[in-house]
Amino acid sequence: MSGPAPVSSSASLKIGIVGFGTFGQFLALAMIKQGHSLRATSRTDYSQLCADLGITFFSDVAAFLGAENDVILLCTSILSLSQVLKSMPFHSLKKPALFVDVLSVKEHARDTLLQVLPEDSDVLCTHPMFGPESGKDGWRDLNFMYERVRVRDEKTCSSFLKIFEIEGCRMLEMSCTEHDELAAKSQFITHAIGRILSDMDIKSTPIDTKSFEALVQLRKNMECDSFDLFSGLYIHNRFAKQELKNLEFAFEKLKHKLPKRNDEEQEVNQECMVKNSR
Repeated sequence: MSGPAPVSSSASLKIGIVGFGTFGQFLALAMIKQGHSLRATSRTDYSQLCADLGITFFSDVAAFLGAENDVILLCTSILSLSQVLKSMPFHSLKKPALFVDVLSVKEHARDTLLQVLPEDSDVLCTHPMFGPESGKDGWRDLNFMYERVRVRDEKTCSSFLKIFEIEGCRMLEMSCTEHDELAAKSQFITHAIGRILSDMDIKSTPIDTKSFEALVQLRKNMECDSFDLFSGLYIHNRFAKQELKNLEFAFEKLKHKLPKRNDEEQEVNQECMVKNSR
């Protein structure tokens, strides 16, 4: 497999990726295309894939940290972030680096990074609100949220953000708290409904409406994501718990509306029958 041809960017960065799974690989392709130098480490051995892409793979995390990365991009799962960070030998860092996470929950990521990282490390919290499926045809007009949590090296931070600007993302600067509150109402609810539809085993029928086709597609999209992601959205976004309660309340409210409407219709029918019998 040969890597894509490079596209010029504002400044070439040495970017180290922690967790080279599907999402890490997805982001790496755009970074390679823009001419950045990549290295990666992961629990799984991706040495051959990295060699094919022109990426240096490190099985030794200490050697990875000592490779003088400008940026260390954390592509771990929500549930494993804390454990991964606490196991990293940060004393191996040769120079301060900009640590960037791409998790779907931001307060948890921010608090964990500030708690665990060395004080001289910069912190940028981000959420590319797309993935390998929604971003397969390019990232133009797709949302990219970020907060400069602790940034002293503005040049490195700006160069990293430029990667997403070049790809045409809609750049949204907001606080981690604001992100989580909004994401609980959108991303978490979408995942919750998708999981409910999956448990119901809804399938296409010969008489599908466009709306039902959208529900079937939602179910399929959510099944492509791991249950760990859904669990992380619930466990580590403090606003998600209230949104789940709101969903349950709305469902119960709907259940009570239907029998009431049925009773009202029966009353109207009885009144009509009485009138017609006179």
